[in-house]
Amino acid sequence: MTGESLGPDNAIWDDGEWISWDEINEQIQYKEWRARYPNADLSLVPIFETLINVAEEYHQLTGSHLQVYGDIGELYGAITHGIKLHRNYAKGSDGRLGNHLVEVKTITPFKNCDTVEINLDRNFSQVLIVKINADFEVRGKLIDRKALPKGNLRGNRLRIDWAQFGGA
Repeated sequence: MTGESLGPDNAIWDDGEWISWDEINEQIQYKEWRARYPNADLSLVPIFETLINVAEEYHQLTGSHLQVYGDIGELYGAITHGIKLHRNYAKGSDGRLGNHLVEVKTITPFKNCDTVEINLDRNFSQVLIVKINADFEVRGKLIDRKALPKGNLRGNRLRIDWAQFGGA
């Protein structure tokens, strides 16, 4: 709290020092995030939440969509699964989860169908399919490459549907 002294109007006295309500609320928020995202780098959570909120607000205001859904999908993977993302435009995969290279594919809220297309020439052992629905709720499914279906191929590209891997 820059420039503001702590006292009974904005803090509590605990163990010989003033603790601001902002600090207390931040700690509560971090505990909620840790419970919701146990594998997360918690510093990414506010960025993820801000980005999804901005995308939703922009859509409500303009009826158009920002081109941020791929980034939201990758952040979701980092937060929910602990994926360590590669630098932007790295070839082969989007990140690493332990010894697995992970490809992240995002279904956007404006997409007519819940399918993604996966380039099988890319180097990955898992794929995370992230779905952002029309209400801007985000869910994901992490799938081992060996569990991917063998059909629906167009050359080296595989089309898979969200519903193929359990749930709606």
